[in-house]
Amino acid sequence: MNSALHGIGMTSQRTRTRMIERLREQGIADERVLAAMAAVPRHIFVEEALASRAYEDTALPLGFQQTISQPYVVARMIELLIKGRELGKTLEVGAGCGYQAAVLAMLTKELYAVERIDALLARARKNLAQLRLGNVRLKHADGSLGLPAAAPFDTIIVAAAATSVPPALVEQLSPGGRMMLPLGASAIDGQALCLLQRNDSGIVETRYDAVRFVPLVAGVE
Repeated sequence: MNSALHGIGMTSQRTRTRMIERLREQGIADERVLAAMAAVPRHIFVEEALASRAYEDTALPLGFQQTISQPYVVARMIELLIKGRELGKTLEVGAGCGYQAAVLAMLTKELYAVERIDALLARARKNLAQLRLGNVRLKHADGSLGLPAAAPFDTIIVAAAATSVPPALVEQLSPGGRMMLPLGASAIDGQALCLLQRNDSGIVETRYDAVRFVPLVAGVE
C-alpha cells in the first residue's frame, strides 16, 4: 500500500485505530465490521482539504448536495445487515465517493454499487481503483429502481433516505434477504434506519436509530 493510503498525521493508521476504538465504545461489536472499517483508508475518499477530518465521527460534504456518511452510521447499518449471517450478493444504492462500497467489499465476494450522479461515480471509480478491489461493480443508474439485471440480492443497503420503501428494491430481495435504508419524510421531520427482511410470510420491518440522510432522488444526471 502506498504512502497516500497509509496517511500521515491526522490521516495515519493511529488515527484510524482511534476511530475503531470509538466505534467499539459506541456499541459496534461485530469484529468483521470493525476489521473492514479499519482496513479502509477513509481519508482518500474525501476532499483533500477535509482529509484531516476523515476519521471524525461526522458526515462530510462531497459536493453535488451529497455527503459521505459518518463512520458510526456506516458500521451500524452493516452490522445490522450482517448479524448472524454473511452479506452474500450485495447491492449498494448511492455509491457516492465509494467509501461504503470499499467497506462492503471487505465483507462480501460480490458487490454491485449504483450511483445516479455520473461525476460522483467517476470519483468513486478513481478512489476504489487505488485499493485494487476486484469484487466491486459500479453502475450509473437510478438507485430507486435497483439493478434488475443482477437481481436478486441477499443484501441491499441504501445510502439515502426514502419517504417510502421503493417497491423495485423489495422485489429484488432474495428469500431470506435483508435490506437496510433510512426511512422518513426529511432529516428535519425525522428519519430512522429501517431493516426489512424477507421471510416465508413476507416482509418484516424493524426500526432502529434516528438518522439524517440526504433524500433518495429518482433519475440520473
